[in-house]
Amino acid sequence: MGGGSGGRGKGMPRAMAPVEEVDVAAVRYKPAELQAPHLTGFPLRAFVWLLESPLLGPLVTSILKKQNNMTQMLQHTVIPDRPMFFPEFPPQEPEQGVVILGEDRDPVERVEEALQCLTPYDPSGRFTSSYEKNPFLYWKIRDFAHAYRSGITTPSAVAEHVIAGVEEWNNKKPPMPMLIYFDADDLRKQANASTKRFEQGSPISVLDGIFFAIKDDIDCFPYPSKSATTFFDKIRPVEKDAVLVARLRKCGVIFIGKANMHELGIGVTGNNPNYGTVRNPHSIDRYTGASSSGPAALVSSGLCSAAIGTDAGGSVRIPSSLCGIVGLKTTFRRTDMTGVLCDAGTAAVASPLTASVEDSMLVYSALAGCRPMDKLTLRPLPLCVPNLVSSENNDILQSVKVGKYTEWFHDVSDIEISNTCEDALSLLRNTFGCQIEEIILPELLEMRTAHLVTIGSEGFCQLNAHYQEGRRTEMTLDTRGSLALFGSFTSADYVASQRLRRRMMYYHMEAFRKVDVIATPTTGITAPRIPPSALKGESDYIVSAKLMQFIVAGNLLGFPAITVPVGHDKQGLPIGLQLIGRPWGEASLLRVASAVEELCLKRRNRPSTFYDILQT
Repeated sequence: MGGGSGGRGKGMPRAMAPVEEVDVAAVRYKPAELQAPHLTGFPLRAFVWLLESPLLGPLVTSILKKQNNMTQMLQHTVIPDRPMFFPEFPPQEPEQGVVILGEDRDPVERVEEALQCLTPYDPSGRFTSSYEKNPFLYWKIRDFAHAYRSGITTPSAVAEHVIAGVEEWNNKKPPMPMLIYFDADDLRKQANASTKRFEQGSPISVLDGIFFAIKDDIDCFPYPSKSATTFFDKIRPVEKDAVLVARLRKCGVIFIGKANMHELGIGVTGNNPNYGTVRNPHSIDRYTGASSSGPAALVSSGLCSAAIGTDAGGSVRIPSSLCGIVGLKTTFRRTDMTGVLCDAGTAAVASPLTASVEDSMLVYSALAGCRPMDKLTLRPLPLCVPNLVSSENNDILQSVKVGKYTEWFHDVSDIEISNTCEDALSLLRNTFGCQIEEIILPELLEMRTAHLVTIGSEGFCQLNAHYQEGRRTEMTLDTRGSLALFGSFTSADYVASQRLRRRMMYYHMEAFRKVDVIATPTTGITAPRIPPSALKGESDYIVSAKLMQFIVAGNLLGFPAITVPVGHDKQGLPIGLQLIGRPWGEASLLRVASAVEELCLKRRNRPSTFYDILQT
């Protein structure tokens, strides 16, 4: 098993060697061979009926788990390592060339500090000619701030463009339902308040008047939080903002509404029969990826500058990659999760989706900050951002070592994906002098299984009371199928997965002794097509596995990670490069991501479906 299993005699279970004794150099890569049916329509309904049947369900789930080696891995293998029930990080060295923001400071002060770490803003060339002819793809947060301060436009004027865009897209054929909850009057009220602050010469921060979307599993008062179900707002009313939303609101952010998502976050395509499936702005017959499907589509299409999503299984990075934008997944518990529906899990974080790395840095500086208890238990490094204007910046980049596990890196559906990512790394090396180092990461199949059992068990536990009390029939078919599978995991499966989690942490921290970041393609495929038969529900675990091919370490092990667009495939679909960092290493990731973005900017194309809300 991935280089970690010992000998086996007759009648003896498999036995993994203690993780410290595994010869990593002898490990051979094993590609995943997932077996699961692709189902829509009546076959999906019949399959879910089987899974939920008290008599037949256990038999069907047992077959599925045996076919995919889960039973042997978790129940017939001796795993000698102690369980790790949440990411436990060894002490880390402070990052170089950073500015410490201070978690306890006011978010407005932190944003201002981060703003001083960006290269000087130059509006010339961005507002002097037609937007269509400019060499950039998206208006950035600083563009909006400049336009408001110089009187080019106002938040109220931009709000009208947002309202028109949302209404236009909701009426398209096929419809593009990016928002579950939208209140035009509330949006105008927020925008008018911001406009008055600019008229009085007293904007709160560079984020004042900037339009944000909030994923539907994050509380944003007075909007309901449905988690894209038809019922969750009835059993869990929203009484106040989530902590991270309150921090953004304090900076003057304007919230356009609650963004669509895969129901309950249990899926990575974005398929949602309840409110409609969000479509990819680069190709409307393709999925956005999920579960933060609405946030990604809203940013990619230009309707807002940033959005906040949640990521327990790639749900920020996958849709960001498929939609050609930047998705930052922060270190586990770097951000206070109070007021987020998935706050009880050990893999989820709330993080920004933005059009650029600099916008990601500004939003991160506003919303980050641990709970007091997490500071005691996790001992995070200070909250900081890279100083991109420092004279040391290029020297630091030159010293960066990027790890690449070549066999894993190229395990993609089309070699064009990994080659495009490889080209980006070559540009990074040739331009800044970064070193690309070969690494080996054992037991990747075990890591995938441990992650599935962990988030599946934790999610099922959170929903089980509602599931058992009759809400099951109000859920979509693919959600019900997933929950039936998750409910079949035993306590022994969960503990075995936490033993595997400790092994994975050891292997990755050993890799981080050699390198500063680990690079992979973000996904193993580009945006998959939406089958017409799937609009009422779909189950496709093979596509899901390809989308999640490279994202698991960020969640199971809690590492920070970021996806940056680096090009397109022959069909014009975006390709993202993922960078995985050391615990609490967001600043280092943002530095390298900024360099990658700069090198690959000309390789990005504007989405075919786009709305220019600044319209100068």
